[in-house]
Amino acid sequence: MATSFENRTAGTTPRPAPRYQEELVTTPAARKVLAAGRIIIGWVFLWAFIDKLFGLGFMTTADKAWINGGTPAQGFIKGIEGPFHSVFQVFVNPFGDALFMLGLLGIGVAMMLGAGLRIAAVTGTLLMLFMYLAELPLALGGTNPIVDSHWIEAMLLIISAVTLSGDTWGVGKWWAGVIGKNTWLR
Repeated sequence: MATSFENRTAGTTPRPAPRYQEELVTTPAARKVLAAGRIIIGWVFLWAFIDKLFGLGFMTTADKAWINGGTPAQGFIKGIEGPFHSVFQVFVNPFGDALFMLGLLGIGVAMMLGAGLRIAAVTGTLLMLFMYLAELPLALGGTNPIVDSHWIEAMLLIISAVTLSGDTWGVGKWWAGVIGKNTWLR
């Protein structure tokens, strides 16, 4: 017995990556909380897409809706005043709007469905990083000079992906069967 314990603690016996959430998160209540967090963050992204597309009057008015010729990314980017103002100007064009809207839709749908969480976590975290830099609280002020809600949203995306939260209340298990092993498509 001592030999097998030593091998496990020394890391000489590699463990296969968990294929399903139950292998990683053993408590049903924890799996449900992770699934709820995944669905909530998914809805945040999907709602942002819907509101910017149709201009439902929450953050985007009807006259600024994308379907009415509005420019969702350009409107935000043109208002950047921080030290990274010039960096983001490359996205002040229709391609920047399409990329932004496609990102919101893709991240939102992936999180809501529970499939493609790794790609959604990486792209969503990158989007949150860009938005954080655009509104850099250290330079522009805010309630906290370093951490803001962009960090929390990025962490929820990452936690959803690494815990395979799409397996609970989502299509993650089915998706794993379709794509095979733990790939970036998981």
